[in-house]
Amino acid sequence: MTHKLNIIVGSTRPGRVGPIFANWFVEFARQHGKFDPVLVDIAEFNLPLFDEPKHPRLGQYENAHTKRWSQTIAEGDAYVFVTPEYNSIIPAPLLNAITYLSTEWNYKPAGFLSYGGVSGGLRAVESAKPLLAALKVVPIPEGVPVPGYPQFLADGEFRPNELITNGATTMLDELDRWAGALKALRSQVKAAAAA
Repeated sequence: MTHKLNIIVGSTRPGRVGPIFANWFVEFARQHGKFDPVLVDIAEFNLPLFDEPKHPRLGQYENAHTKRWSQTIAEGDAYVFVTPEYNSIIPAPLLNAITYLSTEWNYKPAGFLSYGGVSGGLRAVESAKPLLAALKVVPIPEGVPVPGYPQFLADGEFRPNELITNGATTMLDELDRWAGALKALRSQVKAAAAA
């Protein structure tokens, strides 16, 4: 059984390279064989700063952009956030997109493909984990940091080394384990709520 994996591009700025990494990861996840990968680019949702009148946990959305975002995230069984590091944290558009929703994220695992300078975006990843945990997301420790990312880009493509591809395989293996376990938990929670 394959799990639906939302690969979320976290940067929206002009000139961003996130889609290059995300497109590579979509194909890598497809070849892994345990996932149905879906590219989710938050830039395409045009989310303004959170503008819903009611708290996200109520799920009573009034805006079309929120309803579309909610449906996309709810359909995922697991997530990989493709993110750069801006000022040692995740980009503001990604933070905004995550906080738009609540229950859609619950009881699902998440990993990161991060990129940046020497740190490979790891400070951004660590900044996101408490937020995700508050939304009942399980951020796994396995990830794919890409330090000094320009060296891996050529002709508009990502050309990873063996260390990166091995890390990506390990992360997908773990996401698969967690996705299966948490899907069962989501079913139990849903059944309990309906009782």
